[in-house]
Amino acid sequence: MRIRVNGQDHELDVDPSMPLLWAIRENLALTGTKFGCGVAQCGACTVHLDGQPVRACVTPIEAVQGREVTTIEGIQSNQDGDPALHAVQAAWIEKQVPQCGYCQSGQIMSAVALLANNPNPNDKAIDDAMSGNICRCGMYPRIRSAIKHAASLQSTGVQTFDPNASASATSKEMQHG
Repeated sequence: MRIRVNGQDHELDVDPSMPLLWAIRENLALTGTKFGCGVAQCGACTVHLDGQPVRACVTPIEAVQGREVTTIEGIQSNQDGDPALHAVQAAWIEKQVPQCGYCQSGQIMSAVALLANNPNPNDKAIDDAMSGNICRCGMYPRIRSAIKHAASLQSTGVQTFDPNASASATSKEMQHG
């Protein structure tokens, strides 16, 4: 089977019915995509297939031939192709979204797809797009805040994370409640 992941072609000798998740993790060693429930209910395994979020745990590898798969590892680059955080990743850090972190790659992939289709989503659009992603830590308000922040970062062209700027902003937020 020939598949294209993160802009690179790969030839895999696997059963065509193998879930994409296992091909990504086991055969390509891209472990950012997580196994959660195995039945497409939790969203931890979310990747993009031709830019749309799909659950890799139930997507057979034969269904991705001739299509572009993007994993969490594939969203990190700037316009020059150099490694950089995506605006969603930067917002996740700035808004301190992760707690346990297990669901985060799936959450981020869903958020990236949302913002690609809707650069300025309202709360309902965010809730609808993210409804298939479960966060057992209950960080939904932070996730919504981070998506709105990522939208503003994208609209201004900012796609990298400056820890000093974040520390300064966090310090000011703490001082002013």
